[in-house]
Amino acid sequence: MFELVIACFIGILIGTTTGMIPGIHVNTAGAIIFASSTFLLSFLSPEFLCVMMVAMSIAHALIEFVPSMLLGVPEEGTATSILPGHRMVLQGRAKEVIRIVCVGGFGAILVTILMLPIFSILLPMLHDISKPFTWMILLFASIYLTYSLTSTRRDFLWSLLLFALSGILGWTIFQTPISSGVTLMCIFSGLFGISTILFSLNDNSTLPHQNSFYDLNIDFDKFKSIFAGGITGAILGFLPGFGPAQGTVIAQAASGTSDSDDDTVNFLLATSGLNISDCLFSLMAIYIIGNPRSGIAVYMSYLISKMSLNHLIIYIFASLLAVSVSLVLALRLGDSFSKLMGGVDYKKLSISVILLQIVILFIFIFYYGAPVGYMILALITSTAMGMLPHYLGIGKSHLMGVLIVPAIVIYMQMFI
Repeated sequence: MFELVIACFIGILIGTTTGMIPGIHVNTAGAIIFASSTFLLSFLSPEFLCVMMVAMSIAHALIEFVPSMLLGVPEEGTATSILPGHRMVLQGRAKEVIRIVCVGGFGAILVTILMLPIFSILLPMLHDISKPFTWMILLFASIYLTYSLTSTRRDFLWSLLLFALSGILGWTIFQTPISSGVTLMCIFSGLFGISTILFSLNDNSTLPHQNSFYDLNIDFDKFKSIFAGGITGAILGFLPGFGPAQGTVIAQAASGTSDSDDDTVNFLLATSGLNISDCLFSLMAIYIIGNPRSGIAVYMSYLISKMSLNHLIIYIFASLLAVSVSLVLALRLGDSFSKLMGGVDYKKLSISVILLQIVILFIFIFYYGAPVGYMILALITSTAMGMLPHYLGIGKSHLMGVLIVPAIVIYMQMFI
């Protein structure tokens, strides 16, 4: 048992490292560990490696909010949270942002674990029933949520257009033989990272001194947002074709939140909880429905072919330890970053982040052997598209069509 605790802390260390480096996905570390598993299994047990991967996934999912919130550099699960979080940082509320996402993530983990017995009974029955109708669920949910999250006919039409255009972009780039890891990094960098920072530069934003005081009282509305994030994340970890990015709009509707100035705190609680909950449940899905729902879960399923109840209990305790330690680390790292940011020139910082993001992207482009010209064109196109919601005054969550539309098409082809 002691060796599994060691495995958990090693995983937390790896997840913290990958989470703090913009553009590095936890699946990259998972792929390296899995590729080395033949050698590692000569002196380590499969359970050791799996616990390490569980802890690494949870730590990464929570820690990645630090660069996402403070620097505006996105991963899939944090993409739609960047704009409201970035807005709070520009208001001098960086410490509050970090505490919000930590509370949301930690609370959602608890909700997911407490609801696990219910999910274990209900979700397997729904799995086979819902799969043929996934494309319809995605289509109708997207249209309904787009309508419900816009206040005027003009905003609704523009939102639908951006949803469709981003979907075409996603479908086009996913048809190439290029690794999905580098293509996702490219289009998410443009749609949500670089475009957001460029707009704030164009708007002559300045980085104010970060307030050392913060106020976060958990009332009923905030608890509802955390609960909605946990439940939605668990459902997304079970349904094929759904992910954290797509589920953000569902979590908004379930919790009654939006990314407006007046409701930013509840929005961030729901979306951070959604990301962490989805991360955990995608691993738990191996036991509940027999199918892995993430890259890390796939590697774990190869290491342990038959997951037992004992394995599930071990992974739950590993996730609790990982999220607890990661919460402390996120607070420490976030506070340190916020202090440093108070005396930094915002324009120089923003340009440095953009350059860093581009450099990391090109490292992966060359590593995967992707065509440079094509990837540059995709980055420019996605950045330009990511600028439009800012000028049109609509939410950037509608750009999630980049993943939803390809999923709709794929499941239509499978079941029609």
